[in-house]
Amino acid sequence: MAESYEKAGVNLEAGYEVVRRIKQHVASTARTGSMGNIGSFGGMFDLSSLGVKEPVLVSGTDGVGTKLKIAFAMDKHDTIGIDAVAMCVNDVLAQGAEPLIFLDYVALGHNVPSKVEAIVAGVAEGCRQAGCALVGGETAEMPGMYSDGEYDIAGYTTGVVEKSKLIDGSKVKVGDVLVGVASSGVHSNGFSLVRKIVADAGLHYGDAVPEFGGRLLGDVLLTPTKIYVKQMLEVIRNCDVHGICHITGGGFDENIPRVLQAGQGLEIREGSWEILPVFRMLEKWGGVPHREMFNIFNMGIGMIAVMDASEAQKAIGILEACGEKASVIGCVTDKPGVNIIPSTMGEGIPPSGVRP
Repeated sequence: MAESYEKAGVNLEAGYEVVRRIKQHVASTARTGSMGNIGSFGGMFDLSSLGVKEPVLVSGTDGVGTKLKIAFAMDKHDTIGIDAVAMCVNDVLAQGAEPLIFLDYVALGHNVPSKVEAIVAGVAEGCRQAGCALVGGETAEMPGMYSDGEYDIAGYTTGVVEKSKLIDGSKVKVGDVLVGVASSGVHSNGFSLVRKIVADAGLHYGDAVPEFGGRLLGDVLLTPTKIYVKQMLEVIRNCDVHGICHITGGGFDENIPRVLQAGQGLEIREGSWEILPVFRMLEKWGGVPHREMFNIFNMGIGMIAVMDASEAQKAIGILEACGEKASVIGCVTDKPGVNIIPSTMGEGIPPSGVRP
């Protein structure tokens, strides 16, 4: 027992207990190429086991932002790790890469082993959904850095893609269509505004909301970010995908143009997918201008694949077979900017370049 360190607020024994508790969760994420065991100084992966001829490694790191504040308020910690994984793996997927490994970082003021286990169990669940191995991580106990009961979590992933199959947007052309895949909710962006809307409206996370079927508001907002890896990799293997967009912070306006070429723009038609009730309610409660919502939130679309119109129905069929809701939501145009056509104007009308 390191008594001096414990007097400073760091419980080494609690750290050892965390390692014992999370071993089973880490082991459940093993995949082809996994090497070593938890407790080593570095996580290892055997890249040669994949048979990739010209491997390009694609890496990403992210956190979950102030969505954590809602987890604290609800004292619910078993899904936030899924969010941490999703934010990273969905990003590398946008280059066509298959996530291979994941590492997490959890920092907190005082180590509560049961809470850390719940967080890491969520991370492991996210890794299983993404098909990547949890090969390491860090739990940092830092007294004085965090308020009681609070913590932060971040993640890092590395994926691989054959060099010839790298998706970088260079093939995107005018007339390509956008196949949108449904989100599960707010995901992990825009929560500073969400929290302000909730506070200003006099609502509480423990309130049962009729518009959500009586579910607690906090539970609705904590719905984990959808992980699109396995289903989108199937699309990539079977269709000629020109670009992929992960709809995160900045919504439609910031994320979709990242795959466009100079002089290209977008036409997106409302009514071609379901805007989830949570966005309708946030817009109403916060008095947020409707068009601005698309510049902040995912509005019910978490991932977009850009491809030739002739490939769209094939891709949608693959996604639906994987249990996803997908539809053509728009197209690439020769007019720069993101033009969102309201549902009153565009409902039932296929985007340009798409024929029923």
